[in-house]
Amino acid sequence: INAEYGGIERRKTRPPSPLLLSFSNTISTHLFLLLISSTYTLSNKKHKQWYQRRVRGIYIPPNKMATPEMCVYCFDTLIAHFDRTAIPSPDFVNDSYPLFVTWNKESRRDTQLRGCIGTFKARGLHHGLSEYALTSALNDRRFDPVSAGEIPQLHCSVSLLTNFEDVDSAFDWEVGTHGIWIDFTDPNGNDRNATYLPEVAGEQGWTKEEALESLVRKSGYKGRLTDDLIKQIKLTRYQSSKYSMSYKEYLDFKKEHNKAK
Repeated sequence: INAEYGGIERRKTRPPSPLLLSFSNTISTHLFLLLISSTYTLSNKKHKQWYQRRVRGIYIPPNKMATPEMCVYCFDTLIAHFDRTAIPSPDFVNDSYPLFVTWNKESRRDTQLRGCIGTFKARGLHHGLSEYALTSALNDRRFDPVSAGEIPQLHCSVSLLTNFEDVDSAFDWEVGTHGIWIDFTDPNGNDRNATYLPEVAGEQGWTKEEALESLVRKSGYKGRLTDDLIKQIKLTRYQSSKYSMSYKEYLDFKKEHNKAK
């Protein structure tokens, strides 16, 4: 049986056989330490290989999966903020990822974005999700802060960003598969950057060209989008593991979770 602890694989061993018991305590101890040392060395090498995959200092850990528990934790965090109560303890591992939290407000007529903020710097999920659940709901400057009365209409999405790749062309990515992150210097010498998550271009029905132009405008640049400007854009494509949950699904999850306790 293998149990992971801190990224190091520990292997539970069976009780020693009578033959092993016949050795002296010293020999048995040396053999045991040698076995454990070999297991840890191999596991550490594999663990380092996971974390050595990086672009611009962004680490990509194993098990790239967003889970319903993460959306539940975001709802818990927002509700605790308004109720001025303690946030329930998270029920998932505290791996580190670049991440985004998105809040949408659903109505009978349409779905309205209420906030979407995240970070490209890998953050521990426990602190990172609680921080950005509030930041995206209350401090997205494009929108008024979410109010407590809106919570029953909210829909939460957690995106864990993975597989970052620098590419040579601003069009070397696929709509519906990749998110894009651009860096460039405009003709006035201002550094610009902006990103769209993987689902954005597909949801808007954009081509690559339309998505790129919109993203340049999102960065704050209002001038002409010339061929020379496009050529000097540094584009990083990435993917995400995403999970979404409505408020009703959140309540159902909490109800079932409480029954299981």
